[in-house]
Amino acid sequence: MNTADQYLKAVFLVQQLEGGPASTGALADRLGVSPASANEMVGKLADRGLLEHEKYKGATLTDDGEARARDALATYCILERFLANVLDVEDYRGEAGQLEAVIDETVAERLDMIIEREPDCPNCFDAEADACSHLVEELDEADAEAEAGD
Repeated sequence: MNTADQYLKAVFLVQQLEGGPASTGALADRLGVSPASANEMVGKLADRGLLEHEKYKGATLTDDGEARARDALATYCILERFLANVLDVEDYRGEAGQLEAVIDETVAERLDMIIEREPDCPNCFDAEADACSHLVEELDEADAEAEAGD
């Protein structure tokens, strides 16, 4: 996944949260970049036909942009699930966020064979919680079982 895919994923999630176009300010906040950087990348993605940008209204994904965003989100979910369930990494979200920029499609597909990803992925991703709803439920259940065993 590359930086463009991370932006597309962010636009997809912000669109869900805001119920409409994603403002560059919201994208900058979500990605931890300056509004100027977000605005520059939005322009590049619009030039590639992956989103439409209307000044002062925000960015909306095109069909091609949404397909790439959904693929990027699925890759992120694969990483989260692998780190949390297979490697038992405590800060799986932080690690997944760092790894998503450098992982390629082949590695993601191979990791996907190891994990038990939900069939509704990436629709299971809760934009407000910024996490896969199934993974959060699984980890909460595991924590409850561990506490009961103490």
